[in-house]
Amino acid sequence: MCGIIGYIGKRQAASILMEGLTRMEYRGYDSAGLVVIDKNRAKFFKEKGRVAALKGKIAGQDLSGSLGIAHTRWATHGEPSERNAHPQCDCQGKIFVVHNGIIENYQALKDQLIQEGHKFASDTDTEVLAHLIEKQVTSDKEQVTSLAQAVREALKKITGAYGIAVVSSDDPDHIVAARFGSPLVLGIGQDELVIASDLTAILPLTSKVVYLDDGEMVTLNREKYTITDLENREKNHQAQNIDWTMEAAEKGGYEHFMLKEIMEQPQAVVNSIRGRLVEKEGTVKLGGLERANGRLNDLDRLVIVGMGTARNAGLVGEYMLEEYAGLPVEVEYASEFAYRKPLLTASTAVLAISQSGETADTIMALKEAKRKGILTLGIINVTGSTVARENDAGVYNHIGPEIAVASTKAFVSQVVILSLLSVYFGRRKDMSLVTGQRIINELEDLPEKIDCILDIAETIKPIAEKYKSAKHFFFLGRKYNFPVALEGALKLKEIAYVHAEGYNGAELKHGPIAMLDENFPVVIIIPTDSVYEKNINHIKEIKARGARVIAVATEGNEEIKKLVDDVIYIPKTLEMLTPILSVIPLQLFAYYMAVARGCDVDKPRNLAKSVTVE
Repeated sequence: MCGIIGYIGKRQAASILMEGLTRMEYRGYDSAGLVVIDKNRAKFFKEKGRVAALKGKIAGQDLSGSLGIAHTRWATHGEPSERNAHPQCDCQGKIFVVHNGIIENYQALKDQLIQEGHKFASDTDTEVLAHLIEKQVTSDKEQVTSLAQAVREALKKITGAYGIAVVSSDDPDHIVAARFGSPLVLGIGQDELVIASDLTAILPLTSKVVYLDDGEMVTLNREKYTITDLENREKNHQAQNIDWTMEAAEKGGYEHFMLKEIMEQPQAVVNSIRGRLVEKEGTVKLGGLERANGRLNDLDRLVIVGMGTARNAGLVGEYMLEEYAGLPVEVEYASEFAYRKPLLTASTAVLAISQSGETADTIMALKEAKRKGILTLGIINVTGSTVARENDAGVYNHIGPEIAVASTKAFVSQVVILSLLSVYFGRRKDMSLVTGQRIINELEDLPEKIDCILDIAETIKPIAEKYKSAKHFFFLGRKYNFPVALEGALKLKEIAYVHAEGYNGAELKHGPIAMLDENFPVVIIIPTDSVYEKNINHIKEIKARGARVIAVATEGNEEIKKLVDDVIYIPKTLEMLTPILSVIPLQLFAYYMAVARGCDVDKPRNLAKSVTVE
């Protein structure tokens, strides 16, 4: 979840490192630090807080040097503080390490190193690596150990997950980086190389990249790079071109990335369906699934794994795939999948949903399925990510970078792709041509309908202002919109720090209704659909307890105004596609609530964008 960047080339490293940290700050913002190596001299600075605090600390300092590494932290071991910020260094202040991940056996290693005379200056697990590398470098006075060899031997002693970059003031011409369970990408520029945990840090320098695989290490010098495994066997990777632009990773005039990404959702739908609809045949073409076509013919069960927003999208997909494709579906927490014994057969597939493609729990679930010989599929936004490379087949979102910690356009795109999968599998079974064409036509109309919601976004702001002092919320939905209730509650918790719970409306009177009073407002998603009357009954039960109600309803429904306190309207669409529209007012409501409450929308406390550790 931390941001790592390293640079070696002909330009001054410090400004490049700082820009990279700024672009990656959504990955962690508890503290930040950098070290620049210049002629065997290390220039080393760390600071608690945001990257801006580090920028203030280094202002006016001599940071000349064309090699360095930097880090923005999301704390795991050790509280956010200057001493626990990265880079971490060895006893002599010569070897510097930045690290994303968790070293599980760090305490045993630390105890041993202390017995051997090493002095520790932080509470982090990362510092152990710096001392292990120091030990390798100094273990044999008769033979000089290269930095790369020292890192390789140190990594053999640890268990856990890591993405690391290492420099030494005794070796001012090399950066050594390695990964296991935490992403690293190598950017190849003109006479310069950059290593980072995120594409956004590489975009200003180059669009040519190499993705490292687990268990691989790369050594960078000023002329070339070499990739090996931990046994020093050389590996060859084909460089790829990034299809994102630098502009896509910037705010584009919006106050926050979250608002920008909400407003990008019409285009996100366009990008998710582009080239995939075959209207004449009432079906879809998903080229990423073709390599698994034979095994998909025998599919009789699908297990969807994901976490957070991705799992909520999977829950919508469960309704779609079962109703329209006749395919039994289960949705699992990816974190639990590898720790139980799921009943999987040769005709089962596991579908992993992840925006980043680097979610640790989801990767673990995917690898567990592969270990059992199960067909693995993916819905992923980031090309070249671990999930993208590990699965047997999959579908890309193609929606560009999502920077805000609170996911918005990724959820909409994931649900759109799940609707494509419903048509894809449904047309292979009993779905009629007419039904397939109707879904396709409605998908094509969605961008315009989303625009209609975004056009009235400002009308949601006063509703958020009205409820900004509320300490609790219920979000209710039925059938397709039950997962949207979960997602709406999640958004409010994430960025406005308001306690919110998402429930199936029918579940309310099985206990939670006891919480309701005039200080406990309820958001109910009530499109005009097959469970509309059920939702009307829920509203009456809620109002009888004195709670205020905000309704998300279908345009033209005047009746609802008489029953609730506030209404937000969405256009009419197929019932299965309503989550794509109904979630958008909830995203905007959470956004405006967070702004009204003075919260940092793009950098909510205790959170980071990509959860790359368990």
